[in-house]
Amino acid sequence: MTARPRRVAFLVFDGVTMLDVTGPSEVLHQAGRLAPPYELVLVSPQGGPVTTSTGLALTGTVTAAEVGAPHTLVVAGGDRLAERPVEAALLDVAGALAGRAERVASVCTGAFVLAELGLLDGRRAATHWRHADALARRYPRVDVEPDAIHVRDGRYVTSAGISAGIDLSLALVEEDHGAQVARSVARELVVFMQRPGGQSQFSAALATPPVRGELLRSLVAEVLADPAADHSLTAMAARAAVSPRHLTRLFHAELGTTPGRWLERVRLDRAQQLLLDGHAVTSATRASGLGSDESLRRAFARHLGTTPSRYRARFGTTGRDGGS
Repeated sequence: MTARPRRVAFLVFDGVTMLDVTGPSEVLHQAGRLAPPYELVLVSPQGGPVTTSTGLALTGTVTAAEVGAPHTLVVAGGDRLAERPVEAALLDVAGALAGRAERVASVCTGAFVLAELGLLDGRRAATHWRHADALARRYPRVDVEPDAIHVRDGRYVTSAGISAGIDLSLALVEEDHGAQVARSVARELVVFMQRPGGQSQFSAALATPPVRGELLRSLVAEVLADPAADHSLTAMAARAAVSPRHLTRLFHAELGTTPGRWLERVRLDRAQQLLLDGHAVTSATRASGLGSDESLRRAFARHLGTTPSRYRARFGTTGRDGGS
């Protein structure tokens, strides 16, 4: 007997971010070509067409009463959810569907809907980096992880903004159908196999704020250009012609961290990219400047919650230098 398709309900509304809906739905559609298909349905408070933030319309939405009990609820995001209180009609629909669903997910500011319902109280959650502070302030009982791509806590899965919904839905596909199906979908969509949920939304280079002082600006540029070079505190201080203590003070004042911590993130970013490009773990360790395979493993565990080998096997391309 053919298994009944898993019904996935996307909760949408006027002002919804289109990619929060179309990205995850395309992932699930492609997965259905390789495994038992998903039944995708758009739900809105009143049913009928809704207007996305781009001005384009999503048609054919139904009401919560017409959906029944979905296997998975996905609450899409939109800036207005973070900018003003969530209206009662949207909360009523979300609450009804969440109560019937086996799994509840949100993309971007969709987390504000779940938080307003109290569903994320005492749980870890993610949202778009731009709205993470607002989520934490408005809902202090939610443990907001401001830099995570997606977070799973019990039956609730929340993700960062826009394209992170694709990462979230690939993770759901892997949970339902295994890593091979998820990898095949990622290849079909020409994206990396999903980034690990705990991975930072930004690389250290992108997350580094503009440096005001010329001395530190030059030093930061040198490190980003060649992370594997000698960038010990003593060496960097000598190049900058200041004492190690003074350099540490400059890092704290301008970047809010220590030279060592910032350098580790830069080198970890380089190692991640090398692994994605097909380098072996030892090769990535050497070329990134992290020193030893054990140092690389510790950095991956600390910042990404996985190991280099698992990261490379799951998210990387085919290797060009073989080993692991």
